[in-house]
Amino acid sequence: QVQLVESGGGLVQAGGALKLSCTATGITFSDYDMDWYRQVPAKDREMVARIFSGGYTDYADSVKGRFTISRDNAKNTVFLQMNTLKPDDTAVYYCRGRRNGFRIEYWGQGTQVTVSS
Repeated sequence: QVQLVESGGGLVQAGGALKLSCTATGITFSDYDMDWYRQVPAKDREMVARIFSGGYTDYADSVKGRFTISRDNAKNTVFLQMNTLKPDDTAVYYCRGRRNGFRIEYWGQGTQVTVSS
């Protein structure tokens, strides 16, 4: 049983901060690249941030300088620190794990982030 479980979403005012967590079970976490995506109704999921198994990171232009992705392999957890939140950051945030060198990926169920103006 593979499971990715997000937590940390909620309601925050513009300019505030949230830290999301995604904990994986059933996989060798250190072998997986981990991503954060977000989605709003009627739109495709958008890549927000990714951290490869070797520690390299990448971010969407819209969040550079505000969001930070990190991972703790000992805890099987990837984090997304979100600062200076804006109303257009409102979305359901999902984590994804992808096995290096394999066409295997797993998705969490998502956590809602709502930023009020």
